[in-house]
Amino acid sequence: MRDRRKPPSSRTEPRPRTPRAAGEPGAPPGTQRVQRILAQAGYGSRRGSEDLIREGRVSVNGRPVTLGDRADPAVDRITVDGVPVPAHPGLRFYALHKPAGVTTTLRDPHAPRSLASFMPRGPRVFPVGRLDAPSEGLLLLTNDGDLAHRLQHPRYGVEKAYVAEVKGAISREALRLLTRGVELDDGVARAAGVGRVLRRRDRSSLEIVMTEGRKREVRRMLEAVGFPVSRLIRVRFGPIRLGDLPPGKARPLLGDEVAALYQLVGLDRAAPRRRRGDGHAKAASRRTSSRGRATEASSERQNST
Repeated sequence: MRDRRKPPSSRTEPRPRTPRAAGEPGAPPGTQRVQRILAQAGYGSRRGSEDLIREGRVSVNGRPVTLGDRADPAVDRITVDGVPVPAHPGLRFYALHKPAGVTTTLRDPHAPRSLASFMPRGPRVFPVGRLDAPSEGLLLLTNDGDLAHRLQHPRYGVEKAYVAEVKGAISREALRLLTRGVELDDGVARAAGVGRVLRRRDRSSLEIVMTEGRKREVRRMLEAVGFPVSRLIRVRFGPIRLGDLPPGKARPLLGDEVAALYQLVGLDRAAPRRRRGDGHAKAASRRTSSRGRATEASSERQNST
């Protein structure tokens, strides 16, 4: 009986095609070369991003990449040295200088001046943490609910630095009490550090560093040691500094600033709050969205420090 089976082919299997960048024929929709994604996220120039890849410091979904590899910034997890790259096109990060007299709320018909009029244009963001109306200084704005949650949670111990002006020449004993602990009506409060003290006859200024954010905590601590606050400015939130940003103005955070925030709180993924109806990870979506809403609601209900 004649064997009708085909003889084994002498042709070799075709080699996989070289990855193409977004916009090239055959490239999957939404993908870009990884070095371009890094450059757009603020990791230096295109050439500098290529150097990161050559050094083996860049991974996509846990796998090291090589030059020419591509990724979808809206889907893939991209990291540099294990730190997530905020490359998702929907992510937003800003530093805002809140003026005195403005409440940290986006919706309050009873507030004479709210934060809503100072918010940057574009996708909606919400404040990370709070400043009471008389206080001024640095507020972080983002639409990443997980990042906002961790930046505020006392477990992560994120430092916030304030410059306080007080009435009278503050004593050394008062400064020691601030770091040893001050008894307040909701428990003992301690400063992580106190420095840059300038004393004058009728007033003093000092920098005080806190790692929690109870309501009007800094004001209550200084009043408890006998030196009421006349002016309070937040000058630093974690690695982000207020600098010379004018009151009422906002600026986008730089790529290395955003990366420092994610590294600080140990987040391994950078993504905005997902909307209902997204096709994947619905449970994670609900957790992220509810956490983001809780963060925003907390910011709107309370004004502290």
